Amino acid sequence: MQLTSENTYSIQGIAPAQLIADYGSPLYVYDGDTIRRKVAELKEAFSGVDMKIKFACKANTNLSILRLLREIGVELDVVSPGEFEMGKIAGFEGQQITFTPSGVPFAEVKDAVEAGALVNVDSLPLLEWFGQTYGNTKPCLIRIKPNVAAGGNVKIMTAHADSKFGISVLLLEDILAIVEKYNIRVIGLHQHTGSDIKDAEPFLQVADILFETAKRFPDLEIIDLGGGFKVSYLPGDAITDMKLLGSKISERFAKFCSEYGRSLQLWFEPGKFLVSESGYLLVTATVVKEDPARNFVHVDSGLNHLIRPMMYGSYHHILNVSSPAGNEKLYNVVGYICETDTFATDRLLPEVSAGNILAFLNAGAYGFTMSSNYNARFRPAEVLVDKHKARLIRRREDLTDLLKTQEGL
Repeated sequence: MQLTSENTYSIQGIAPAQLIADYGSPLYVYDGDTIRRKVAELKEAFSGVDMKIKFACKANTNLSILRLLREIGVELDVVSPGEFEMGKIAGFEGQQITFTPSGVPFAEVKDAVEAGALVNVDSLPLLEWFGQTYGNTKPCLIRIKPNVAAGGNVKIMTAHADSKFGISVLLLEDILAIVEKYNIRVIGLHQHTGSDIKDAEPFLQVADILFETAKRFPDLEIIDLGGGFKVSYLPGDAITDMKLLGSKISERFAKFCSEYGRSLQLWFEPGKFLVSESGYLLVTATVVKEDPARNFVHVDSGLNHLIRPMMYGSYHHILNVSSPAGNEKLYNVVGYICETDTFATDRLLPEVSAGNILAFLNAGAYGFTMSSNYNARFRPAEVLVDKHKARLIRRREDLTDLLKTQEGL
């Protein structure tokens, strides 16, 4: 979102107030230019290697966002049959989709394999089943747990020893025994350390573990290092230095390929990195309550629309786009859910009045996809601003949507 010389905010020249007037409040808005820029940034960082980007679509499953990413050369990583079907509707072919399950029924894996997806095997029982079912007729990747703890919150660390994800690297001999028993076609190794990792060191540490493990698998084509790159939530926040990370990992990957005896493809599965910065949740202040302990700004949204601050304690920068030059005051910004749903505590904002539009930044990832109908509230509309035009990409829900799966009406 840009602040113009007239001290007003806009998204590709379109004012938030105009978007609210056209599509209602609250409203999710995505900036297509930002998504293109983030994809280009990642490609540039790894321009020296054969690299493929697989968007972790659990971050944002809107079909228009998926189509935009497909058009600029990004493929897909999914974690459920629903995401897989959305990917196909958005135009991805089965072979462009990787299925990364976590303890799912084997029937889900079978459906994905039969539809042409490449599966990341995440447990010894699944590996055994895969071998019994397909032998060497279908390829797979194996998800290795490198036993490294890294990430911005314990809930989004996925590679430490106590994590449910993947097969521990300490079980390598068991993995190899099952692979040999069924002659399984293992064409790639995968890992995902976690999210919001800003330093290069954890990525390099897990890369070294995966490269060393890969030497035990003779027919690999792919090394998949997952995602988890840090994005900027606080103004001036430290983020992953992609140029530095790209240089260091590319150097080690080239060395590994030389030792392995042939060139492999390097995959990454960013979700938040590609879409978080593109998204805004626009809300309207409904009541400003001055209390002896706190000043409260109530807005027409809540944890049903953006649960990340309540679930992870995450920070989302907030702009008063209606009055950016007002005198600053401290506020608690709170939602309308009948439960404590505080978006921000003691946040310094230009003075807020009822009717002002506030913008929550970095709402493009895990915003709408984690939303709900708690308190029988409707989910908001979604709008994509691309090439200086806004278009509706999901309508606002109404009572019909809340009732359509219920019986006995």
